[in-house]
Amino acid sequence: MKVGYIGLGVMGGPMALNIASARFDLVVNDIDRAKADPQIEAGAAWAATPREVAEAADIILTSVPGPLQVAAVADGEDGLLAGLGVGKIWADMTTNRPSFVRELGDKVAAKGAVMLDAPVTGAVDGARRGALTIFVGGAPDSLARCQPIFDVMGKTAASGKLGDGNVVKLITNQLWFTHARILGEGLALGAKAGVDILVLWEAIKASVGDSFVAHHDAPSIFAGHYDPSFSIALCLKDLGLTTELARDVGVPVALTEKVEALFGDAERAYGGDAPELTVVKLVEDAAGVSLRADGDWVPHWEK
Repeated sequence: MKVGYIGLGVMGGPMALNIASARFDLVVNDIDRAKADPQIEAGAAWAATPREVAEAADIILTSVPGPLQVAAVADGEDGLLAGLGVGKIWADMTTNRPSFVRELGDKVAAKGAVMLDAPVTGAVDGARRGALTIFVGGAPDSLARCQPIFDVMGKTAASGKLGDGNVVKLITNQLWFTHARILGEGLALGAKAGVDILVLWEAIKASVGDSFVAHHDAPSIFAGHYDPSFSIALCLKDLGLTTELARDVGVPVALTEKVEALFGDAERAYGGDAPELTVVKLVEDAAGVSLRADGDWVPHWEK
């Protein structure tokens, strides 16, 4: 079984490196050739185009920023779709629009191939450690073929039909971004009221207010770098896909829409490339309070 991997960015790079390190026969591609150096050093081969990846591999994985980039990878004479053939599997690990994934699935099926959507959660440290959760939508037999590859990246959560993986992923991000903002509000409220924020943090983690965000993301706030491994622009992309999905299916998501607006405020204040948790800096700036705290706050992507 030969594996192809397209998209070697902040998440895709370490995910592909884990596949290469597990001694799979791997071929890789990215718009930036230099990003493939770690995977090639680990034994992967380089392909100049997505089409060449698809022609060479039995299972093709993609991990790019969003639907626009997936379309760019898929379409055209040198695109992934042009290289697909009977029996191949394309598993898109991008956080994507569910309806678009299903449209692509029809195009893939016309080639005699199969598509899965397999977006991931677990941040950069999870990608590095092979400890991601992969939300897989699509045929169980195709998931079974991909399982040995997914196993080196983390654990899988079968999520239903094609596109459902992204429904699940968008909802988990919906909760993540909401938790991030409210954690910042709570920390700022406590700090302004005179409570030591590290005392408050320990109390939050031992309470009904606990969350993954409280454990994983608070240190990035305390350190003041706000986690540059994920940008405000990407947060807004995911929130936009979430509120779009909610409108499509007729579910009111007033709180999520407010969170989307707050992330938009952060983008306007600090720029789209600003780190994801600068939505908390908005609170600090408005309240005139600092959430810096002394500690050995090792960035999670370095652990």
